[in-house]
Amino acid sequence: MNGLIIIFGIILLFGLLYYEKKKKRIPHLIIKAILSLLFVITALLQPHSVPAYYHYLLVGLIFCLIGDVCLALPQKKAFMGGLVAFLVGHVLYIFSFSSLIPISHWFSSGLLIIVGISALIFFWLRPHLKSMLIPVLIYIMVITIMASGAWAVFWKSSFEIFGRALILTGSLCFYLSDLFVARHRFIKEEYRNRLLGLPLYYAGQFMLAFSIDFL
Repeated sequence: MNGLIIIFGIILLFGLLYYEKKKKRIPHLIIKAILSLLFVITALLQPHSVPAYYHYLLVGLIFCLIGDVCLALPQKKAFMGGLVAFLVGHVLYIFSFSSLIPISHWFSSGLLIIVGISALIFFWLRPHLKSMLIPVLIYIMVITIMASGAWAVFWKSSFEIFGRALILTGSLCFYLSDLFVARHRFIKEEYRNRLLGLPLYYAGQFMLAFSIDFL
């Protein structure tokens, strides 16, 4: 079943990139919604030995689905709605990771590295943010905590290595994909942002969904 999900997801991703290139909004929105729904379905289908991780992650994925639909719409309010939905999704991911290892164990050299990278990203974006400065700063802070939690799960928890690797790699893919979203929204709109960002984003989400079965 997981193999079929991956194949179907890849086909949908190619379709999404095609319609993004052609700038055809309606088929783009439909395919994006289906592809995002697929990572929610993927999570639902996975056996889960850690219920708290599963439930927090599942609800987080649902909020990310909502965020994906919002970001596919042209209105500024839709972008803000998407930002809030993803913010909630990241908070739920933080809760899911804290169910695997306490937050008190998240402090490490890896945390300092991630915080440093996030600070550089913020100062890069800052001149272009204008009224979005505070919302983006809050978002960067939350996604930094989320990535730090994934780092702690990988290095400090005792769960199966493949599951921990999926969590860390998936979270970092999500983190990097948001960099391309920010570049597209605030620096320069171009297809390359989507070409690089969308595969990273969906790879990250599916890795997190599949990780449920490997803990």
